[in-house]
Amino acid sequence: MHLHVYMYANAFIVNVDATALNLYGAHMPKSVENLSDDDIAAWARLVRVSQTLLMQVETGLKAAGFPPLPWYDALLELKRAGAGGLRPFQLQERMLLAQYNLSRLVDRLVASGYVARLPSTEDGRGQILNITKEGRALLRRMWPTYRAEIQAHFAERLNKREIRDLGNILGKLRE
Repeated sequence: MHLHVYMYANAFIVNVDATALNLYGAHMPKSVENLSDDDIAAWARLVRVSQTLLMQVETGLKAAGFPPLPWYDALLELKRAGAGGLRPFQLQERMLLAQYNLSRLVDRLVASGYVARLPSTEDGRGQILNITKEGRALLRRMWPTYRAEIQAHFAERLNKREIRDLGNILGKLRE
């Protein structure tokens, strides 16, 4: 089985080809050779489902007239940080979604009035990011739509035991 991963429009596209291990097996480390077809198929399914769920949430937010999900993610982390705010690298570490161009996202949030960029008192060159009153208001407005999208595309499709089991499985992968 072969796993092809492509980057397209900031999303990973995964294709699986059943001949890869035979074709490339001699060049793969032993641990990779031991991957089963089920291992690779489960990995591909995990990536695809994750992408699909995120796209469905994004579609719902856009239809409701809201900015993209990374805006919500960044604003939520800044809210959680409290009055002390976060340095940009701290924000990136805390964000749920990978943000490869955090500086551009922060520039947009600042320009929209949702985030304030202040000089760091510890480092003259550093910055502290704080959520503004307008940013908190946007979070409050976005949450009902985001919550409804999570409910419709995730929570309603699984029972409580499946959600708990999935959380446990994913927790093992995070460790």
